[in-house]
Amino acid sequence: MQTTSRLIFADLSHTFAYAMLKRLHVGRIAYSLHDRVDIQPVNYVFDDGWIVGRTQVGSKLSTLTHNPWCAFEVDDVRGLFDWDSVVARGSFHILDPEQGSVDRYRRALAVLRELIPGTMSADDPAPERSILFGVHVDEMTGRSART
Repeated sequence: MQTTSRLIFADLSHTFAYAMLKRLHVGRIAYSLHDRVDIQPVNYVFDDGWIVGRTQVGSKLSTLTHNPWCAFEVDDVRGLFDWDSVVARGSFHILDPEQGSVDRYRRALAVLRELIPGTMSADDPAPERSILFGVHVDEMTGRSART
C-alpha cells in the first residue's frame, strides 16, 4: 500500500521572514510603469528595515525614479515542496550623500562592504554599479511549503 504525504502551505512569521531577508543576499526587485512590469535579480543586504543594493544607470533605475513603489522577493528552495519565500513591499530610494541622508548612505556602504569588501573602491568587482539604493520595507509577507 502506497502512502502519500500531504502538502502543507503556511504563512511565515514576521520573525522568520525578517531573519530570512537578513540571511540571504540575492533577490529580485519587481517594479512597474504604466502597462509594463519587470523583475530583475540583485545582490542586497537587509539592514534595519532597508534592502540595500547598488545598480547602474538603465531602465530599472529610470523606471524606479518615476514610480518608486516596488516589491522585492527572496526564496530559499530546498526541494519542489520544501521552500520558503518572502515578499517585501516598499519604496525605492537612491542613496546619495549630497542629496539625502549622509548617515543612511554611509550605513548602506558599510553593510554592502561586509558582503563585498571591495564595494565602491579600486578593488570593486562591479565598478559600473556605482549607484547605491535602498528599498524601505513597509510591508513583508512570507509563505512556506512542506510535505
